[in-house]
Amino acid sequence: MPQDLSPLWISLKTSLLATVITFFVGIAAAYWMLNYRSKGKSLIEGIFVSPLILPPTVVGFLLLMFFGKFGLAGQFLEKFGEFSIVFNWYGAAIAATVVSFPLMYRTALGTFEQIDENLLLVAKTLGASQMTIFWRVMLPLSVPGILAGTTLAFARALGEFGATLMLAGNIPGQTQTMPLAIYFAVEGGANNEAWFWSLVIMSTSLSSIVAVNIWQQSRDKRMKTGGVETVHVASQKFRKDRTCTVCKDSGLFVDIEKNFPGFDLKVTFNVSGEVLGLLGGSGAGKSMILRCLAGVETPTAGKIILNGRVLFDSAKKINIPSRDRRIGFLVQNYALFPHMTVAQNIAFGLQKGLSNTAIKQQVETQLITVQLEGLGDRYPHQLSGGQQQRVALARALASQPEALLLDEPFSALDTYLRSQLEQEMIDRLANYNGAALFVTHNMEEAYRVCPNLLVLDKGSSVQYSSKHDIFKQPATVSVAKITGCKNFSQAVIIEPQLVEAIDWGCTLKVIEPIPNQLSHIAIRAHHISVSNTPKKENTFPCYLARTSETPHRMTLFLKLNSPSNKNNDYHLQVEVLKEKWVALKDQPSPWYVYLDPLRLILLED
Repeated sequence: MPQDLSPLWISLKTSLLATVITFFVGIAAAYWMLNYRSKGKSLIEGIFVSPLILPPTVVGFLLLMFFGKFGLAGQFLEKFGEFSIVFNWYGAAIAATVVSFPLMYRTALGTFEQIDENLLLVAKTLGASQMTIFWRVMLPLSVPGILAGTTLAFARALGEFGATLMLAGNIPGQTQTMPLAIYFAVEGGANNEAWFWSLVIMSTSLSSIVAVNIWQQSRDKRMKTGGVETVHVASQKFRKDRTCTVCKDSGLFVDIEKNFPGFDLKVTFNVSGEVLGLLGGSGAGKSMILRCLAGVETPTAGKIILNGRVLFDSAKKINIPSRDRRIGFLVQNYALFPHMTVAQNIAFGLQKGLSNTAIKQQVETQLITVQLEGLGDRYPHQLSGGQQQRVALARALASQPEALLLDEPFSALDTYLRSQLEQEMIDRLANYNGAALFVTHNMEEAYRVCPNLLVLDKGSSVQYSSKHDIFKQPATVSVAKITGCKNFSQAVIIEPQLVEAIDWGCTLKVIEPIPNQLSHIAIRAHHISVSNTPKKENTFPCYLARTSETPHRMTLFLKLNSPSNKNNDYHLQVEVLKEKWVALKDQPSPWYVYLDPLRLILLED
């Protein structure tokens, strides 16, 4: 053991100071870069991580040129007297800070990037400011990653050699850190002293890493048992004007465009009172509409007006922030804050100024309403999928939003739970006085939940009406397909009330007025009758090509007028109950299909 222990104290002093600096600067830089979208981002990123890839001697030389007598920082410091960074322990601290900064920065940035975007989206719609989101959502969720980055930065600062030697030199008792002591001990043949300092560095670095791992394991264990430290529900920092009374006679008006390369969203609709369903396939633009309404995305042009308040107007340069729009958002994965209890999640959006008692009462009321009383102290991971959805809905409604956005809320649930929660959702929406939008690609779900539908295809509104009108008379082939119709044929007019179905090879009598631009005729699979006698008009012989089975129904693939040669050689899909199939399957061919004139759908191009 060497008599002079100054390298230990100098190393601890410089590395701890460097760690403190990199902790704050690294997190700030990571948060800034997370939201930075302008040009030059790659260049800035390269500058930030360059100390990690450049040789330490190069970093030290650059620091020497900057802080030296003729450098920019050196000349500036000369104005304050004889103070100098070069060949001073401050120089050792700066060198350690610069080389350890990239580790803290990259770890913090990676941790921030892994946070579910929906958590931040929901926090915004619940009225949280950007700083509130950072302190209450981002930072708590990033603690393990940030702590790991801090440990790595400390270990890197403790072991810094090349840049320190260039900027601070090797002055025993002043700038000689443990790495420098090791180098000069080996150079002087004092291997025992070099071993001592090497063991001290290794034990210090490993101790910090082990301590962090133990803390992390302990934290994970407490999370599993529900023992994470409490976040006080009364600490919200929201605007005081969030309390609102929803007017029954007002609603949501939307007329927006959003342009992307190869895709343009353009819709116009209004919602007042009843739930409006946004129905369409993947990529139709449904979720993008909700994001524009919530203020997460900015439309290229148009207007959004809620209860007389202009939320967005491209012409007048109005774009109200998400936190002030008073819009509740329920996303597909529910986006419950995992570090908060059920009660804290529900209380997150409650306005500032309420007493603890008032907050507790509102939370308990919401828990009772969603049938989760007694579960307020649990964490999201301790709940089932259905319970999580109930909490998310309660949280969205607790802040009394003027509009409620529901983005495929049943997509993550099994069939039984989906049916159960769907009925609960219908009941809740029936008592909700604001504007409600329900996004889904499931046409049966849309029919059950929504009185009115807006059907979307490739970013455009193709039909907007009541669900009864849309299912009875879809406007286009795409609408008919989205609403579940499976049988289509190109069609031409023969004479009034007579149409030739070209793909089916038959002529059909129709009742509905024939559109001037008729392009197709269609019929739903459950509207076709199958029998063994030809008695009515629009009845044709048919032959079975193949079948497809579900628990309660059979789908028959039938070819008209002639036998089928292969499985995919068919004209119509017909759905029948299994009881009907049992009676039908043993009957000799041909069977006969009846295409009811009242059920035929005439479609324009």
